[in-house]
Amino acid sequence: MQKFDARATLAKRRADIAAMFDGVAGRYDVMNDLLSLGQVYRWRAETVRAVDPRRGQKILDLAAGTGTSSRPFADAGALVVPVDLSIGMVTEGKVRQPDLGFVNADGLQLPFADDTFDAVTISYGLRNVEDTLAALTEMHRVTAPGGVVVIAEFSTPTWAPFREVYRRYLVRMLPVVSGILSSNPRAYDYLAESILAWPDQPTLAGLLRETGWRDVEWKNLSGGIVALHRAVA
Repeated sequence: MQKFDARATLAKRRADIAAMFDGVAGRYDVMNDLLSLGQVYRWRAETVRAVDPRRGQKILDLAAGTGTSSRPFADAGALVVPVDLSIGMVTEGKVRQPDLGFVNADGLQLPFADDTFDAVTISYGLRNVEDTLAALTEMHRVTAPGGVVVIAEFSTPTWAPFREVYRRYLVRMLPVVSGILSSNPRAYDYLAESILAWPDQPTLAGLLRETGWRDVEWKNLSGGIVALHRAVA
C-alpha cells in the first residue's frame, strides 16, 4: 500500500506540473525573455555550441516547451525530436514550429528505443522531474555510445555576495514581477522554490557520473546563475 501511495503521489505531482505549464504556454517564451533580462538568448546559444549539432544527427530535446530550444538544431540539419510533459506546451509548439515532430511524453518513461540519439539535451527542465537519478538514467539509455548529454539548468552563483543578492531576487522580486506580468504567477513561485532547492554544480556532476555518464564537465554562465553540464555516454 505504501508503494502504491508513493506512485500515486508522484503521478499527481507530474500532473500538477504539467497543468501548471499548460497555463503559461502562450506567454512562456516572452516571460523567459523578460525575467532573464535577455540573458536567455546567450544561454541558448551556449547550449547549442555544447551540443554541436550537425546534419544527420538525431537529437532529443527534453522539456522543449514550444520548441524555441529545438529550432537551432533543426536549422543545423539535425533531426530533432522536441519532447515535453505539458500538452499545452506541445500544442503551442506545433502552432509555432509546425515542421517539428513534437512528442508529449514523460522524461522518466521515454517512448524511444535504447541507443536512439546522438545527443540528448534538456534546458531548465531537469529540476521539474521528481526523480533526477531516474531521469539521467533514462537519458543515458536512449543515447548511443559516444553520444552526449547537455543540461542547461539554473544553478548556484559562484560569488558569495552575488549569490545572496540572487537569492533575494528569487524570493522577493520574482513573485512580484511575475504577479504583474504573468496570468499564472503560481508557476513562477514554483520556479523560485525549485531553483533554490536544486543541487549545485559539483553535486549535479556527481549524479551524472552515478548514472553512467563519463567525461563530465560544466561551464558557469552569468556567474553561475545557469550552469551548462556536458557528459558522454
